[in-house]
Amino acid sequence: MQYVMKEKWLAPGNDFAITDNSGREVYYVDGRAFSLGDKLSFRDAGGREVAFIRQRLLSWGPTYEVTRDGQHVATVKKKLFTLLRHRFSVDVPGPNDLEAKGDFFEHEYEFLLRDRAVAQVSKRWISLTDSYGIKTAEGADDILILCCAVVIDLVCHEGKDH
Repeated sequence: MQYVMKEKWLAPGNDFAITDNSGREVYYVDGRAFSLGDKLSFRDAGGREVAFIRQRLLSWGPTYEVTRDGQHVATVKKKLFTLLRHRFSVDVPGPNDLEAKGDFFEHEYEFLLRDRAVAQVSKRWISLTDSYGIKTAEGADDILILCCAVVIDLVCHEGKDH
């Protein structure tokens, strides 16, 4: 599946609109403007919360937790000690941990499951500024991948002007 993710510029929090191939909004990420640490509600087109992203404040390096229906589904963490390249780990219950690596500042990276690409993120696919494409492989957990892309955007572009 292919998505386009765009941050909302005039919104009071960290808000994102996510559209499908046809330009129809399929998800909306509503960031709370006045909270201690990032807290974002990931909602479907009908407004139903399908995931929640919360920044863990007391941890070594940027760390976020993703929940669905109150259940922990992943911990997204920027690896602190890597040479020349940034990396993020996505720790999920069970054996299916993901790793994200590539050029995060330019929105050119991929998510790997046991060294196999399950999603690609690219700003090259999109001509508009501050928008980028996300392509997920068949069978991938699209909502988890999209949540992780939101986290990576928050961590790598922290403090950018809105």
